[in-house]
Amino acid sequence: MLKPLFQPLKLASGGELPNRIVKASMEESLATEDQLPSDALIELYRQWGRGGCGLLLTGNVMVDHMAMTGPGGVALEANTELGRFQDWAEAAKAGGSKVWMQINHPGRQVFAGMKGKALSASDIPLDLGKNSKLFAQPKAMSEEEIQDVIQRFAATAKNAVAAGFDGVQIHAAHGYLITQFLSPLSNKRSDQWGGSLENRARLLLEVVKAVRAELPADAAVGIKLNSADFQRGGFQPEDAKQVVAMLDNMGVDLIELSGGSYETPAMQGRTSDERTLAREAYFLEFAEEIAQSTDIAIMTTGGVRRLEIAEKVVSSGVAAVGIATALAYHPSLPNHWQNNSMLDAIVPPIEMKNKDLAAFATMAVVKRQMRRMGNGKKPLAKPSPLFSLIKEQFRSSKLQKRYRERFAS
Repeated sequence: MLKPLFQPLKLASGGELPNRIVKASMEESLATEDQLPSDALIELYRQWGRGGCGLLLTGNVMVDHMAMTGPGGVALEANTELGRFQDWAEAAKAGGSKVWMQINHPGRQVFAGMKGKALSASDIPLDLGKNSKLFAQPKAMSEEEIQDVIQRFAATAKNAVAAGFDGVQIHAAHGYLITQFLSPLSNKRSDQWGGSLENRARLLLEVVKAVRAELPADAAVGIKLNSADFQRGGFQPEDAKQVVAMLDNMGVDLIELSGGSYETPAMQGRTSDERTLAREAYFLEFAEEIAQSTDIAIMTTGGVRRLEIAEKVVSSGVAAVGIATALAYHPSLPNHWQNNSMLDAIVPPIEMKNKDLAAFATMAVVKRQMRRMGNGKKPLAKPSPLFSLIKEQFRSSKLQKRYRERFAS
């Protein structure tokens, strides 16, 4: 008999995941100059597709090419040609995995050097201390801009499924736009989009409605939701529980619970409100509680590297376990777990006095590993965080220049 971790997961929309291991999203920054999937991105997902995950979640694909988390990101809009996206989906599914496109809008989490749109619920900028100047000053969104974003999510979802993706995941975590509406720290509005939790959740609910309306009944819809902001006065676990209840009967197949933002990268195990996270499966306690209160399948991601922890997650009543960084070091980890349960993913910790720099270095190392895999090379066992960070800064500067030149007009 198959262990719970390797049993199929039936979805409310009628589909089925081959097992309960999900490759969670990581920002790859591997787009072409035209913001389309590159050969390297397609090859990266071909490798992960052979690795044994039941589901692959892509890195965030932007719904607006002028609102990007980074200059190497992919954008998919209503009029985008789908050929490269079809190649991406086909490569990801070649090994038997399902693949969903994560769709997103960064809101205020846009680098100042990008010169693109920086929109948010309110005009409150990111607070990263002396690093705050790296990010743009956001503009409070008008009603017209809010409605435009809702329709953009729907158009991107429709095109993703048309290109061969099995579904989409709406990103409502990690401090991006929908999170900025959910959090009372970044949402100071007094209209129907702010104030009470019901109003702050309205953007998420409207996006889900619009996306579900554009997709076939058997296409999956997932949501990535913060269990908490991990900031004093921010979005709390009780808020997350109430938002999940609001999503009942809206055609949602899977809710991934994570946490944090650029200001507080709890998804990397760091908080600013002195709340302690476990060494692995950071958000399992929150996920267990929420899973008991809803019929929607719940997934949790955050620091999972060992088989025994992954098994603990799915044995606790949580439907699926997401793995991110470990798969940037060991892309075939699920296959190894099926054949050799003694293998653990070795991910060297990154410790720096400046926590913001440590967070950027962590992302830089992961991006470097993904570029290697996309170019047909093996991941490094012990990549240098400092060298990776410097290398990523140079690469990002070049990509930002390319981006600005393309959209200067």
